Amino acid sequence: MGTMVSHAQSDQNDTLRSRVLDPVVIQGLKDGEHFLPDVSGMNVMSGKKTESITIETGEGNLSQNVGRMVFARIPGINVWDMDGAGTQMNIGTRGTDAHRAIEMNMRQNGYNTNSDMFGYPENHYTVPMQGVRQVQMVRGSAALQFGSQFGGMMNYIMKEGDSTKAFSIESEQTFGSYNFFNSYNAIGGTKGKVSYYAYYDNRHGDGWRPNAAYNYEAYYANIKYRFSPKGSLALQFSRMDYRQQIAGGLTDDQFRQDARESNRTRNFFSPILNIPALIFETEITPRTKLQIISHAIWGERSSVQFINTANVNDTINTDTGSFNPRQVDRDFYSGFTTEAKILHRYSVGKTRGALTGGVRYFDEHTKRRQKGVGTTASDFDFSLIGSYGIDLRFETLNYAAFVENVFWLTNKFSVTPGLRYEVIESRLNGVIDNASFPVSYSGKRSFVLAGSGFQYQSGKETQVYANISQAYRPYLYSFITPATQIGVIDPDLKDSKGYDIDIGFRGRWRNILSFDVNAFYLFYGDRIGKVLTSTDVLLTTNIGDSEAKGFELYGDLSLTRLLDGDAGKANVSLFNSLAYTHARYTSGSISGGTENISLVGNRVEGSPDWINRIGLKLTTPHFNTTLLVNHISRQFNDANNTALSATGIVGAVPAYSLLDWAFKWAIMDHYYISGGVNNVADERYFSRRINTYPGPGILPGEGRTFYVSLGFKL
Repeated sequence: MGTMVSHAQSDQNDTLRSRVLDPVVIQGLKDGEHFLPDVSGMNVMSGKKTESITIETGEGNLSQNVGRMVFARIPGINVWDMDGAGTQMNIGTRGTDAHRAIEMNMRQNGYNTNSDMFGYPENHYTVPMQGVRQVQMVRGSAALQFGSQFGGMMNYIMKEGDSTKAFSIESEQTFGSYNFFNSYNAIGGTKGKVSYYAYYDNRHGDGWRPNAAYNYEAYYANIKYRFSPKGSLALQFSRMDYRQQIAGGLTDDQFRQDARESNRTRNFFSPILNIPALIFETEITPRTKLQIISHAIWGERSSVQFINTANVNDTINTDTGSFNPRQVDRDFYSGFTTEAKILHRYSVGKTRGALTGGVRYFDEHTKRRQKGVGTTASDFDFSLIGSYGIDLRFETLNYAAFVENVFWLTNKFSVTPGLRYEVIESRLNGVIDNASFPVSYSGKRSFVLAGSGFQYQSGKETQVYANISQAYRPYLYSFITPATQIGVIDPDLKDSKGYDIDIGFRGRWRNILSFDVNAFYLFYGDRIGKVLTSTDVLLTTNIGDSEAKGFELYGDLSLTRLLDGDAGKANVSLFNSLAYTHARYTSGSISGGTENISLVGNRVEGSPDWINRIGLKLTTPHFNTTLLVNHISRQFNDANNTALSATGIVGAVPAYSLLDWAFKWAIMDHYYISGGVNNVADERYFSRRINTYPGPGILPGEGRTFYVSLGFKL
C-alpha cells in the first residue's frame, strides 16, 4: 500500500487569484497485495502477520453478512454460523473462542466495538458489510498496540463520501428465500472542507427454521471537517439494534430427523448499541502525526426465554393451565474510551526509523440483571412477575501506554521492538439468588507485555517476516461471579497470559501470484475454569495451559496470466486460504461433576484442525462471479472432548463442506444486479453446540437459500 499527498501551491507574488486546496490523499492496496504496509495509518506493522481484504459485491453475500464468504481470503478464521440473519459475527483464530468474537479486539475506524474488552468483551455490535470498504487483520502481535486479545485485532474501515462530488447516493435492495429482504441506502460527498457519508440498513426475514424471524436496523454517519491542509476533525455515530426470535437448540436425534425443527416459540433476543466517536488528526511536522480518538458505547442486550434442554418441549403446564414463566435477562452498558497516538518518522545516520506510541483510558459500567421471573406470555415482553435472581453492577477502569519502533537497519532489514504497560481495575457488587447471597469483589493488577518483529526484503516484491509477542486475556465478570453458594473464586486468580510466534514468507510473483505462508505457535497460559476442592467446593481458578501450532497459507493465482501472460479485459483466478491448527491442552484439569478430569492432550474446544476455503473467480469489465468451497474439520465444544450427549449440549461437531456462489452484473455505468446461492448443495450441518443462549443444544446451519439484489450508485 502506498500513500501520496498532493498540495496545490500558492505564490504571493502571482497576480492571479489562488487558494490553497485541501490535500488529496490516495491510499490503496497494490493489485493483488494482501498484507498491510510497514506503517499503516498511525500503526507500525513491519514484521507482523497482517491481512487486508477489500469488500467486493459479487465475491460474497454481503446483504446477509455471511462470514464464511466475507472472510474467505483470511486463512484460519473460524466462523460459527448462528443463523442466516447475519446479526452476529462469531469469529476466532488459532484455538480461541469464536462466540461473538469474544477473544478478538474488534474495531471500527480504529476504535473498539466490544462491550467491555476487560470484563465482558462479547462484540454485540455487528456492522452491515455493505458499509465496509476494507477489513484489516493483525494476529497475536496486535496485543502491544491495541491491547487485550489472543485472537488478534480486526478493524473495519468504513466507506467514505465521494471526494469528487458534493452529493452522491447509493442503494441496494435484496430479496431472498424465506421472505428475506435487505435495504441498504447511503449518501455521501464532499463540499469545500467538509466530507460526509451516512447509511441506513434494514434487514428482516422469517428465517430458515420456524420461530426464527428477525428485524435488524443499522445507522452510521461520518462528518469530517478538514480545518487545515494538515488536520481534520471527524464526528461519527453508529447504532445497531435488532429483535430476533430464537428457534432454540436441538439434540442429535432431533437434528438427524429434521434440522429445521424448532420447539421454541416464545424466545426472543434484542441488543441495542450506540457508538459515537470523535477523531482528531493533525500533522505536527512533516514527519510527526497525532491522532486522538474519543468514543463512547452505551446500550443494552435483553432476552426473554424458556430455558431448558432441547429434549424438553415448551408446552402448557397441566397443573396451571398455562405456559411456564420465561426467564428475563438484561444487561445495560455505558463506557467511555480515549486513545491518543503519535507517529514520528526519523533518521539517525544511515538508520531510518518510525516510532509509534500512545496512551489509553477506559471506564465502563455494566448493570447485569438475570434470572428474572418473566410472564407466561408468548410475545416479546420483558415484564416480570418475580424479582431478578442476579442483580449485579460491574465497573472496569483501564490505563495503558505502549511504544513500538521500527528500525530500518539496512534498505532490506528491519527490527520492530515494542512494550505495553497495562493497569486494570475491576469492581463488582450486588446480589445473587434473590438477595440471599451478596457478593463483592475489587481487584487491581498491572503488568508489562513485550515483543519484537523482524522483516527482510528478500526480493523486489517478497518479504520474510517474524514476530514474537506476549498476549493476555483478563479474567472476565463471569469468572469472578459465583454461580451458586458452593462456588468460590480463587483470591489469587490471574489473567491468562501467553505469547504468539510467527514466521512467514509473503509477496508477489510476476503479477501472476500473490501469496503469504507462515508457521505459528500460540501459548495460552493460565486458562480459567472450575475444579473441585477436597471439601467439595467448586473453585474458579487458573486450571492449566494450552498451545496452538500450525501453519496458514494464502495464495491468489491468475490462471489467465499464467497461461497467456496477459489477462486483458478478463481474468480467471483461483484463491486458497488454508490453515492447520493443532490446538491441545498441555496441562491442567477441570471439574467433571463428581471428580476432576485431566485435560492433558485434549483438543481445545471450538478449534478444528483444518479450515480450508477455495475460491474460483471470473472477472470481466461488467461481470464477476465467485464459486467458493468451504471445508471445516471435526471439532469439540467442551474441554473434556465429550463425543455425544442426550441433550445435544456437548459433543463432537462433525466435519462439513459447503459450496457458495455469488455474482455481480453491471448494467451501464451506475446500475447492477447481484445475487447468488448459499449452501448450493443443501448440506445439513452445524458449526457449534452451546449450553446457553441461543440454545441449549445444536444450532443448525442454514440449508440452500437464494438472494438477488438490485443496486445503483449515482
